[in-house]
Amino acid sequence: MESAFSAQNIRHILANNTPIIDVRAPIEFNQGSIPNAINLPLMNDEERAAVGTCYKQQGSQKAVDLGHQLVSGEIRNNRIAAWREACEQFPNGYICCARGGMRSHIVQQWLKEIGIDYPLIEGGYKALRQTVIEMTNELVQRPIILIGGCTGNGKTTLVRSLPEGIDLEGIAHHRGSSFGRTVEEQFPQATFENHLGVEMLQKAPKYTRWVLEDEGRAIGANGLPECLRAKMVEASIVVVDDPFERRIERLKAEYFDRMTHDFLDVYGENEGWQAYSDYLHHGLFAIRRRLGSQRASELTQLLDKALETQKMSGNTEAHFSWLTPLLKEYYDPMYRYQLSKKEDKIIYQGSYEEVMQWFKN
Repeated sequence: MESAFSAQNIRHILANNTPIIDVRAPIEFNQGSIPNAINLPLMNDEERAAVGTCYKQQGSQKAVDLGHQLVSGEIRNNRIAAWREACEQFPNGYICCARGGMRSHIVQQWLKEIGIDYPLIEGGYKALRQTVIEMTNELVQRPIILIGGCTGNGKTTLVRSLPEGIDLEGIAHHRGSSFGRTVEEQFPQATFENHLGVEMLQKAPKYTRWVLEDEGRAIGANGLPECLRAKMVEASIVVVDDPFERRIERLKAEYFDRMTHDFLDVYGENEGWQAYSDYLHHGLFAIRRRLGSQRASELTQLLDKALETQKMSGNTEAHFSWLTPLLKEYYDPMYRYQLSKKEDKIIYQGSYEEVMQWFKN
């Protein structure tokens, strides 16, 4: 069993989706975690807080004693049983705590006492996180091509269909606009960066460049790592330009048909419909200042009528009444203005099929 890990060892663990039994408290895990990690804490949040207070007030040994006292008897047995089950399910995994210190060593020792020899990550989550940051800095130096175009041109679908594509919106669980939320919660920032870095690492041996969607600094609540953002500013752009009718059909499928289905699927009929309605209202409300209060109010009334029609008939085309002016008056001019400032970086422009063919050539 390795006693120390080089960055190369950690890269191997990350690149191979090696399971990690993360024994930090839930509050730590929820601030940042690694793909393929499961949280089976040695101490829950309250126990960890009590031990931390004891450490500050009475020193290390008293804190250790309190920890053993809090995690004893049936609590200890239940946690060992959960770790045993995870070890049996993931025989090639590793134990991980914050810095590879006392907690992972205690878990490792308790497992040894029941006949399970399981390795731990020296340096813990901190070493994993540091490696992700370093390799992301390194991998973003490869050539990047951005896919641009007004909303509804299928940019995300195109990125997903290319083997060297990195789907930033998929990793962020957000589609990037004021209507961008999905039914999945967004990751904490560090977790988002970890998922992004690991995906790049896993694709790195096969591909020499990245294809990304032309994004702003943030996708919903997740900010792009600064090193990636800096390279994207310099990157070449390929623009998808499909007819308006085709774009609006894509948006119908993505934002109305799919989101109705997803909300009802997750929340049930009544709550799901309310959540879907709130989602659309929130998207429009978020840009009301840019639309102007009168125009925002007019579009909201059209949205309410469209929702009534959809609820009665299931027809989502009713939403074109407010979506069409929103695209023509707000989203399209805004994106075309942004793109006009990058004209010198555009290397190809065409329909969805033409751009797809261009990438294959």
